Amino acid sequence: MSEQLNRRSFLKSAGGAAAAATMTATAGCIGGGDGGDGGGSLVYARGDHPQNYDPQQTTSGEVAKVTNQIFDQLIKFEPGSGGQLTDGLAKDYSLEGTTATLQLKEGITFHNGEEFTAADAKATIRRFTDSEYDYYLGDENRSGYGPFTFGNWVASIDASSDYELKIELQDKYAPFLRNLAMFAAAILSKAQIESLGASPEDQAALGTDPKGTGAFTFAELDNGNQRVRLAANDDYWGDGPNVDEVVFKTIGQNSTRAQDVIEGGSHITDNLDSQSSQQLQDSDTATLASKNGINVGYMAFNMARKKAFRDRKVRRAISYAVNTKAIVDQIYQGFASQADQPLPPDVMGHNEDLEPYPTDKEKAQSLLEDADATDIEFELATFSNPRGYNPSPVETANQVKSDLEEIGLTVEINQFSTFSSYLEYTSAGKHDACFLGWYTDNADPDNFLYVLLDPKVDMEKVPDDQDWVSFDTEGYSTLNVGGWANTEFMETVREAQATYDDAAREEMYKEANQIAHDEAPWIFVDYAQTLRGVNEAVVDGSYTVSSVGGPFLEQVELE
Repeated sequence: MSEQLNRRSFLKSAGGAAAAATMTATAGCIGGGDGGDGGGSLVYARGDHPQNYDPQQTTSGEVAKVTNQIFDQLIKFEPGSGGQLTDGLAKDYSLEGTTATLQLKEGITFHNGEEFTAADAKATIRRFTDSEYDYYLGDENRSGYGPFTFGNWVASIDASSDYELKIELQDKYAPFLRNLAMFAAAILSKAQIESLGASPEDQAALGTDPKGTGAFTFAELDNGNQRVRLAANDDYWGDGPNVDEVVFKTIGQNSTRAQDVIEGGSHITDNLDSQSSQQLQDSDTATLASKNGINVGYMAFNMARKKAFRDRKVRRAISYAVNTKAIVDQIYQGFASQADQPLPPDVMGHNEDLEPYPTDKEKAQSLLEDADATDIEFELATFSNPRGYNPSPVETANQVKSDLEEIGLTVEINQFSTFSSYLEYTSAGKHDACFLGWYTDNADPDNFLYVLLDPKVDMEKVPDDQDWVSFDTEGYSTLNVGGWANTEFMETVREAQATYDDAAREEMYKEANQIAHDEAPWIFVDYAQTLRGVNEAVVDGSYTVSSVGGPFLEQVELE
C-alpha cells in the first residue's frame, strides 16, 4: 500500500466524467465588447437569490457559483474535467502519511490590498473549525462543510513560513487534497477576519462584503432586485477575467429564465428542466450545452423524527412504490437517469451490479403489511426552485404522493418558496421526508458516502439495537438529513477514508453502496446531466461546462 499521494499522481487521476461540451456561438446582442476583444457585462441567470456570500456559512450551490468568482482555493479543479486537480494559490502540494505540505505562490493580493500568505490559510481554517480561535465563526453560523472539510481531520497547522503551509492530520485521510479544492475551502483574508470583530455575529457579516483573491471583486448586493454584481479584478494573479463585470440575476421560472437567454437578456443559465431545455434546443440564438453530471437526487427518510421510517421494510416498500422511472422519463424527459445507489456513475466505487428499485406496488403493499404499517401519514418537504438534480420539484412531489396513495399511504406536501429557507428547515430536522440532492465537491466517493450518509458521530453514540441517531447527538452532521446511522456502513466508509490504495478503496465503496441500496435510507431518484443555456454572444469555446467546481466565468469572453 502506497503511503504517499503527490501532485503528479493527482494530476493523472480524474474523478469523473467526460470532456467539456462544445458550443457554437456567433455575434450576439448583449453587453459585449468590440469584436471579442474583451470587456462587457456577463449576465448569469439563476433560480434563487441567497443574501449571504460567505463560503463558510452555506451548503448552497447558488452561493458557491458566486463565491467561486470572488475567492480562490489552495488547489483548484481543471475546468471541464471530471475532477482533475491543478494549481490554485499553491504551486505544489503533497500528502504523505498524515502530513500535507503546500508551497504557496508569491505576489498574490486580496481585494482589500493585503498580500496572501500562509497565515491567511491558517486563519481561514481556524475560523471554520477551531472554537478556541478568537474569530471562530460559531457553531450556529458555520455550515456543515466545516467538520468534513477540515474539522474532523486537521490536528495542527504550521504557517511559520509565509509561503509554505504544513497541515498535520489526526489520521490518514485520502480525500484531503481534493477537499482543499472545494468551494468551502476558499481562502479568506486574515486581515478581514480580524477586522470584523471576535463574536460569531460580527464574523457572520463577512458574507455581505467578501474579500478574496479571485478574478472578480464583490461590487454590489442588491437584495431588493435579487441581483449580485461583481467587478473585474485588474490585479488578478491568474488568466482573465475577460469581461468588465458579472451580474447574477434571479428568475425563478425555468421557462422564463431560458427565454431570457434566448432573447439576450442574459448569457448563461443553469438548473434547467425538460421544457426549458427544449426551448434552448429549438432556439437559433442560444445553445443547450450538456455533459455527464456527477450528482445524485434523492428523497430522504427522517428516521430521527418519523418512527415508521426506522423499519427497513417501510423504507424499501416506499422505494418499490415510487415510480422513479416515470419521474426520470416523463417529468425530467430523459435529461437524467434512474439512480440505484448514493454514488453516481463515473466516480470510483460506483457499484455496477446494482439496479434501480423497480416499481412494484404489490411488493410494496406486502412489505408494509409485514411491518404492520399500512396506514402511514407523513409530510414530504420540497423546494420550489429548480435544481439540476430535481428540475421540477413540485411535479416530482406530486408523483410521489400519487404513487404512495395507491398503496394506502397519506402524504402531505410542504412546499417552500425559497431554497435557503428550505435548507434551514431540513438542517433542523423538522421534516418527515424531504427532497435533496448533491453535486460533487471534489469528485471523490467520500464526498457522497461519508458526507451525506455518515452521521459523523462517535461509533459508540449509536445504540446497538438501532441504525439511526437524533440530530442533537454530539458531533452530528445535519448534511445527513435522515438521521441514518448504520454502523456497518459507517465502518466501511471510515476505513476507506484512511486507505491510500485506490483499488482497495474502490472495493470498500462498492460494499458501502450495496449496504445503502439494501437499507434504503433514501429513495434513489436520479443522476442528472449538467445542463446550461448559453447565448450566442458568448465567444465559442470560452465557456466550459464543468461537473466539478466553477463556473469558470473568468474564462468567458463576449462578442
